[in-house]
Order: sequence, then structure tokens, then C-alpha cells
Amino acid sequence: MLDQTQVERLEAEAVNSAKTRQPLYAARKKIFPKRASGRFRQFKWLVMAITLGIYYLTPWLRWNRGAFAPDQAVLIDLANRRFYFFFIEIWPQEFYYVAGLLMMAGVGLFLVTSTVGRAWCGYTCPQTVWVDLFLVVERAIEGDRNARMKLDAAPGTARKLFLRVSKHAIWLIIAVATGGAWIFYFADAPKLLGEVITGTAAPVAYVTIAVLTSTTYVLGGLMREQVCTYMCPWPRIQAAMLDENSLTVTYNDWRGEPRSRHAKKTLAAGQSVGDCVDCNACVAVCPMGIDIRDGQQLECITCALCIDACDGIMDKLGRERGLISYATLADYNANMALATAGGTSPVNPVLVRTATGSFVDGLAHFHLGKIFRLRTYIYLGAWTAIGLVLVYSLLTRERLELNVLHDRNPQFVTLSDGAIRNGYTVKLLNMIPQPRTIEVTLLGLDGGEMSIVGIDQPPSRTFSIPVEPDRLKMLKVFVRQPADQIKEPVQSFEFRIEDEAGSEAAEYTASFNAPEIGK
Repeated sequence: MLDQTQVERLEAEAVNSAKTRQPLYAARKKIFPKRASGRFRQFKWLVMAITLGIYYLTPWLRWNRGAFAPDQAVLIDLANRRFYFFFIEIWPQEFYYVAGLLMMAGVGLFLVTSTVGRAWCGYTCPQTVWVDLFLVVERAIEGDRNARMKLDAAPGTARKLFLRVSKHAIWLIIAVATGGAWIFYFADAPKLLGEVITGTAAPVAYVTIAVLTSTTYVLGGLMREQVCTYMCPWPRIQAAMLDENSLTVTYNDWRGEPRSRHAKKTLAAGQSVGDCVDCNACVAVCPMGIDIRDGQQLECITCALCIDACDGIMDKLGRERGLISYATLADYNANMALATAGGTSPVNPVLVRTATGSFVDGLAHFHLGKIFRLRTYIYLGAWTAIGLVLVYSLLTRERLELNVLHDRNPQFVTLSDGAIRNGYTVKLLNMIPQPRTIEVTLLGLDGGEMSIVGIDQPPSRTFSIPVEPDRLKMLKVFVRQPADQIKEPVQSFEFRIEDEAGSEAAEYTASFNAPEIGK
């Protein structure tokens, strides 16, 4: 038994342990990215305008396919199981085209990552694009970095409430537009818009808009960088795609260290100083809230805004750009080794010879010959090969298909005159948005003739069948052969179909069953 003193001591230890225990999850630190300016920021504006324009405007583009097909340029018609992309029409059995495009996307992502790092994440990822758009709204309403930080720390006032409500209201409008634009890919956009506004659209349309509105608002407006850090698997995968010759955003500390905000005083004191003035401009513009000077980090999306910020500071100080730049690990290590071995201070460094033999004035550099190496050529070759196969398949594919299914029970019937009859289900697939007249012909099978249920025509070896545009026509066909023409219990013959107005044709080899001779 424990006495009272021991009990009190244990209770005190438990309380102290609870106070000092580290939390399981770190609290989120708010990030207030400052607006950057420079060539990479301009490129991001351009990419954002193009990608958002494609997403929001594509469902409204028209493409004339004739009177029997929808005129929406890009349409995923789930009701009729079609995918329209301008002049291309994909049927469910042609899903391998979609698989091929997904393979090209995967190999293309490997290619881009192995050459220029996480360029996809930094410029074209939907999360990045929508976060950029939401930040534009936030800056327009609440101001740039310092103003937003001041507003966030300020007590609740009518002005703060008005600004926050305005910002979130516009975010919700953007989110609704995002969800609304998505549903227009699955139905005629003008018609569906009218139905959504009048409340007559299908419930699934409103559910889809609600789901995508909430995810866009939460992921792009509230969670932001947390999506890239904690939810997206690509930061953990992309490390396997990089090597020493991959371009990544790099702080060239062989030139920037040691840092000093008072370079003149430091030099006067006889101490070395680097080009980095420790202004934290690179940290202020980072949408992920990291310090690129700490080296490569999982959170870095390679948006290169820190390059713009640092180049702007270097211009003001009259120093060379490139303290932060796109560089390969191989060049970085070579420059670091040469700077260390030469004993030259990285401030205004002398010309140093790199591993490739060229001279640079303290700037990280790269050569296309190093970026495009065997590995990237393999990716590029695979990507090109898949694309060429898809293009060739699209250009040579037949838009008329034939499928035949033999009746299994009974396999044959003996008629009153001794002739043998077999039954077949013949499927004619017209894969173009125009009506066709298809000629169905029986080839082989001596003395054989066809009769088709529902068609008032005497038995013949040829029938002309009208087929509606973009439709499957099913026929019940009976093939009859006189008893004196039967030579084998199983004979092969062909059904041939041909477009009377065109050159497309298809054939199917079928079997004709009969009793064994003499039985």
C-alpha cells in the first residue's frame, strides 16, 4: 500500500509529465505569402490564366458533328456512353485510348520531374492554381503580407468582420463556379445551366456542385499548403525521380554564406561576408512558408518565387542575380568544392571553373546536355511512342464493327425438307453520327441462305440493313443449308458487312453446325 506522501508525489509527477509532454500534432502556423514580381511570377500568371480559361470555357465550345450528334466540343456523355473531344468520338470499348492518355500523363510527369523537379506542383497542379487565385482575392481585399498579418492579429472589429466576410464570400463564388463548370462537361452546357438556375436539373448535378464547392473552398482557401505537405503523395514519390542532374530551386550558399545584414561593418572588421543579406525576402514570398536556404525540403513545390524575390534584392544591391536559382546538385557540389578549395570569399567571387570546364561568375548554371541524359531520353521515347501509337490507332480505326453470337441451344434445327438451320445474333455497330445502310452478306457455305427476323424479304445471301447513327443494331439471323450440300458436321463461313456509301467493311468467321453424316 502507498502512503499519502507517495500518492501525492506520483500525482505531482503525472501533472508535470502532462505539462511537458509534446503534442502529437504540431499546430499550424499561418502563412501570409507576399506578392512576388519577376519572370517566374509572370510565368505563373500566364499558366494560371491558361489553365483556368481551359477549365471554365471548354464546356461552352461548340463543334458541328451533324444533326445526329451533340455539338458540344468536349462532352462526357454518360447516358449514351460516349466521350466526344472535338472530332474524336470514343466508345466504351475504346477506353484504351483513355488508358493511353493516362500512361502519357504518368510518363510525362516522370520526364518533367527528372529534368526540372516539381514543376508540375509549382505551376500547373490544380491545388497550386486555385490557391494562387484565392490569394489574389485575399490580397485585393485584405492587402499584402504585412497588412494581412496586422489584420489577423487585430481584435475583432466591424472592419475586420467586413473584410473577412467579403473574402470568404468571393471564395465561395469561385468554388461554386468551379463545381458548376465541372458538371457542364457531362451534359449540354447551355441547357444544363438553365436547368440548374430554374431548379429542374437532376439531383446529382446539385450534389456534384455541392461536393466540389466544399472541396475547392476548403482545400484552396482554408488548408492551402497543408494539402501539399500532408495529403498529396507526390512530394514523397518525386524524390525517386530526381538525381544529381535534375534542376531544382537551390540556394547557392557557396556564394551567399556567411550571411550578414551589415556587410560594410563586417568587412571593415576583417571578416568574410556572403551575398545573402538575410533579408528573408525569399521566405516572405514562399506559399509553403519554408526557408529555401535550409536546403531541399519536402514542402518545396518549386514555384521559384523565391528566385524572383532574391533577384530583386540583388538588383537593388547591385550584385549578380542567381543567389537562388535553378541548379543541379552536381553543379552545386562542384561550385561548393571549388569555392572551398580556392579559399575565395563567396562575396564577388572570382571566376571559378566548373566540372564541365566552363567558367561562371559565381552563378549556378546548367547545360541542356546534362539535363537531357539517357534517363530522360528513355522517358521521352516512351512518351512519344505511346503518343504515336494512339495517333496511328485513331487514324486507322474502323467505325463499323460486326459481332456474331451463335445460338447455343439448340445448335441446329432439322427442317421438314431435310435442310439444316442455325441461328445467330448479329450485332452491327455504327460508330459515326450519321445514319448508314449496311449490306450484310453471307460468304462461303455452299447453297446457304439467310433470313432475318423482322425483315420482309425472301431468304437471300445479301440484305441491306439501315442502321441509326451512333447505334448498335441487333439482328436475329437464321442461316439455312440444304441437306445435299452438307459435307462436314462443322463448317466455317463468314458474315461480311459493308457500308454501301463508303469503303468501311468488317468480317466475322462463324461456324455452321450440322448432324454427322449418316446419322
